[in-house]
Amino acid sequence: MATQRTIVHAIPALVGLLTLASLGMVRAAESAHADQTPLRWAADAEGGAPYIFKDPENPERNIGFEVDLAEALAEDLGREIEFVQYQFGSLVPGLQRRDFDLAMNGLEITPDRARVVRFSHPYYVYTLQLVARADETRFHSLEQCRAVGGVVGTLEDTAAERLLDELQVRKSIYDGQVEPYRDLEFGRLDAVLLDLPIALYYAQQNPKLKFVGPRRAQGYYAIAFQPQDGQLADQFDAALQRLAGRGRLRQIYEKWGLWNLDQTKLFDPRGADEILRQAEGRWGMADYLPLLLRGAWVTVQLAVLSMLLAVALGLPIALMRLSGRWPLQAAATVYVEFFRGIPVLLLLFFLYYGLPAIGAQCGIKSWLNLSAYLAAVLGFGLNYAAYESEIYRAGIGSIPAGQWEAAASLGMSRTLTFRRIVLPQAIRVILPPMTNDFIALFKDTSLVSVIALVELTKQYQILAKSSMRYVEIGLATAILYLVMSVPLGHLARDLEKRWGKGA
Repeated sequence: MATQRTIVHAIPALVGLLTLASLGMVRAAESAHADQTPLRWAADAEGGAPYIFKDPENPERNIGFEVDLAEALAEDLGREIEFVQYQFGSLVPGLQRRDFDLAMNGLEITPDRARVVRFSHPYYVYTLQLVARADETRFHSLEQCRAVGGVVGTLEDTAAERLLDELQVRKSIYDGQVEPYRDLEFGRLDAVLLDLPIALYYAQQNPKLKFVGPRRAQGYYAIAFQPQDGQLADQFDAALQRLAGRGRLRQIYEKWGLWNLDQTKLFDPRGADEILRQAEGRWGMADYLPLLLRGAWVTVQLAVLSMLLAVALGLPIALMRLSGRWPLQAAATVYVEFFRGIPVLLLLFFLYYGLPAIGAQCGIKSWLNLSAYLAAVLGFGLNYAAYESEIYRAGIGSIPAGQWEAAASLGMSRTLTFRRIVLPQAIRVILPPMTNDFIALFKDTSLVSVIALVELTKQYQILAKSSMRYVEIGLATAILYLVMSVPLGHLARDLEKRWGKGA
């Protein structure tokens, strides 16, 4: 009986041990499965040479020194690493959203970024290189370029941009690293300041360009992880150490022409740690507001000038479509359908980048080399003129034909009838949709960032990405847009009431 009671009492303990063992096996299996799950690596392959870009011989394949580095890390860790296409400027927010596991795309170690991500050990030591046209003789350094009032192109939220701000050099901000060198060739810029790997790939072999001055502002590229993924980051740190110890890192960098003596400082413990110990951004909203206001002023100028051009072109086009002469009708119809049918973004690219290329081939380069500001006003003006002309045509067509006949019976010419009778009435019909288009134009001006103009939305992106204050700066930006657009709506309604009473 005693033996039976002992067995009975031992059964619950045995069941508990079996349960714990089962849970341990399940967790071990889950851990093993997690280790086998491919890691998602995000980078931007659009114009990303020599980091990551499409193979010219096989567009289905990505190449670049970071592609080779990812393959070496995957081999060392025994875990597959899959590439995820992601816009460079959104890599840190995307990592915070867990759209991928790690970001590696020439990400510079900065105190602001270190507040929100976990950086790996650095894998490359970069410096900045100033590039000018081959025939440039006015300056031989960044300071001399500033002294002559030169404009320097660079990328947003980079060490190069921060250095230009620190030295108070006039700058032009670009989304991609191809465009600034093209604008430098076209004479729109005086110089370009970007990381040495970019300059080596895009400028060193170009006979129209040359390196100017010494390399400067040494910094570090590192892989970014979620702050809570410390264990994964530690695994990558150990893998980078092993790759460096075996000479694999040097082989990769020599293959791409990126190896230099700076890389011997990669595993100096003082380098990157010194950057991370720097004070975090101390700017407050009072410091950001003047920059936002400057961007808002550019937005106002572009919207007003473009709308004036659209209005000036829209009315004659509408009258041509209402004309009884078929050549005029056909020409106006072609204009409207063409400019309504193509995206504004494509039009801006053509005016800014396409026309200079055409001009260079035809020997009239200077005539077609539009500034970014002029290209933006012309692009929006031409596009919106097509929409305005249709609004005007509908407004004029809404006036009863009997008013034309009554005016003719009084001896008034058609021109006088249109100016004194038809057009004032048509304006009452035209005003509401025209005001809506004007408000929409304020928002559409955000597209001009593709041709290196910094308006309000672009200024928000620059400030938010550099400070990680997306909410505060976003609210301030939204308020500025409301300040610009809401009064227009009130003005339109007030005019409608006044003119309606006078009818």
